[in-house]
Amino acid sequence: MGRYKWLVPTIYIVFLMLPIYWLLNMSFKTTNEILGTFSLWPREFTLENYRTIFTDPTWYNGYFNSLAYVLVNMVISVLVALPAAYAFSRYRFLGDKHLFFWLLTNRMAPPAVFALPFFQLYSAIGLFDTHFAVALAHCLFNIPLAVWILEGFMSGVPKELDETAYIDGYSFGRFFVKIFIPTITAGIGVAAFFCFMFSWVELLLAKTLTSVAAKPIAATMTRTASTAGYELGLLAAAGSLTIIPGAIVIYFVRNYIARGFALGRV
Repeated sequence: MGRYKWLVPTIYIVFLMLPIYWLLNMSFKTTNEILGTFSLWPREFTLENYRTIFTDPTWYNGYFNSLAYVLVNMVISVLVALPAAYAFSRYRFLGDKHLFFWLLTNRMAPPAVFALPFFQLYSAIGLFDTHFAVALAHCLFNIPLAVWILEGFMSGVPKELDETAYIDGYSFGRFFVKIFIPTITAGIGVAAFFCFMFSWVELLLAKTLTSVAAKPIAATMTRTASTAGYELGLLAAAGSLTIIPGAIVIYFVRNYIARGFALGRV
């Protein structure tokens, strides 16, 4: 039995990779071939779908727009969550547990609940169709998640570290930046990863709060219908490219995520 212990993990990995392979396979085909024949590899290999994406401003601007508001959201969420998580991990005050739970309930609400209020608010103050609009909207969901993750990592740091730093004459700001943050880099990496992934895959708010100037790639992909139907090869190529940013982020924070699982906060 031990001789075949590799069999189950191999089957599982193949099962997970099959949709990705099929997406890549479709991206090198024409729409007619996708609809007309079933094949494990392209019979008429073409790069036209990728050429369209890299030459059409509608497509490559969509990628830049998505990356712009995702990165802005990730930075804002982590910067706001750091002091909030520190307060929850180090201090006890009236209603702290209720406030912490209330933060998490914001994360539980579906984005559709906030689409109309955000749309009306941003239209009134001139933020509609901007990267900042989507980034701020996603903060409603990402900041509570980041606070929850970071609080778990911070609670694992002994309070004696804070006391020793104060005795040595460190101000709070200097201690927090130079001593405390380096001890929770794993938590920051995990929080940044989850903020990135939620903002990257979220479609409803991103599509509702943008029109032309800041339209994300996900919204562009939903508008590829023509009189002949959907351009499936083009959609497959766009989908293949959207996997790359997430894969890059996972590669850099994979060890931090494993540590987050070990600490029970992921």
